[in-house]
Amino acid sequence: MFDLSQWLGWLIAVTVVPPFMISMLSIYPVRWFAVALGLVARPGGHSTHTNVTPLGGGIGIWCGIVGTFALGTIAVAMVRDSADWQTLLPAQVIPHLEGIWSRVAPLWWLLAAGTVLTVLGVIDDRGGVNPWLRLLVEFAVASFVVYGLDFGLTAFIGIAWLTKILSVIWIVGLINSFNMLDNMDGLSGGVAAIIATSMAIVMLTTIDPGTSQPQLFVAALLLVVCGSLLGFLWHNRPPAKIFMGDGGSYLIGFLIAVAMLMATFASNDVARPHAMFAPLCVMAVPLYDMTTVLWIRIRQGRSPFVGDRSHFSHRLVELGLSRTQAVLTIYLVTATCGLASILLTHVELPQAIMVIGIVGCMLLLVIILESTQWQSDKK
Repeated sequence: MFDLSQWLGWLIAVTVVPPFMISMLSIYPVRWFAVALGLVARPGGHSTHTNVTPLGGGIGIWCGIVGTFALGTIAVAMVRDSADWQTLLPAQVIPHLEGIWSRVAPLWWLLAAGTVLTVLGVIDDRGGVNPWLRLLVEFAVASFVVYGLDFGLTAFIGIAWLTKILSVIWIVGLINSFNMLDNMDGLSGGVAAIIATSMAIVMLTTIDPGTSQPQLFVAALLLVVCGSLLGFLWHNRPPAKIFMGDGGSYLIGFLIAVAMLMATFASNDVARPHAMFAPLCVMAVPLYDMTTVLWIRIRQGRSPFVGDRSHFSHRLVELGLSRTQAVLTIYLVTATCGLASILLTHVELPQAIMVIGIVGCMLLLVIILESTQWQSDKK
């Protein structure tokens, strides 16, 4: 059994620090050459920023994630056959080197699928992509992951075809939820980092029934995503020097969605079917934003694909908050949901009902506060 206190620092050092550094450094040339690359966001339209700002932060995020796993793959290949190199690792990790190596091929297929979405997003950032074509590619990539790589949820349903369809919808939904959340400095990146951290903690503290060990592979994936996002936020903190763009939001939404499908939320000693609601709890804010925005657009007879200023963050600003206060408020709500998701995987049914109730009450409070603005708009 792993002792977290002995190897947690080492795990963070190899999964968070490298992507942070790679992402942070690689974004500088993207900023410098953004105009030449055609990756520039100009004021106007539904956007609320007032200055010409580079796009393409997603390129740096991609570099941080892919670069870290490239280094990791090389390192594992070297260490697994060398007793001298193994002396540098915590003793608890060495027995799992072969298991880690067995996941390398699926990992790179997953990263290849994420790269397709990143390229799609960068093309969208440059000149736009037909929304129906964009959805088609998203569904194709999601289907490849679910049907080709066999990553999918179970949800205790037991109907294979239904769970696979739900898995595809889950991936596409999260891709677009993070894309829609990317509307203020530091918002989508910060929320994604909080969610990735929360889910990584769940993976490290929830034992996989099949191996009786923490879910290191999924936790590592989420921590690498978090580290890369932190490197991006170095440039995206207010006032933002670069925006994430569609290339970044598609990639982040995709990897977080797939990580949750790969995860096991049930402990090996006690059956906790309610733990499967942990992803919904931690994703409450992005899903709330996407759902309400689509509802507002459809209710007003507008295309759900055309951007506007009806997002959760914009509505908070209309209530009187500054943009920074709105972002920090959403961070706080997301962190609360993240803590609830962690608790949900470790408590029994009565306590789980209370945890889910807390999340529901918090969202209801947000709706009530927002309703004051809706009522004033009608007057």
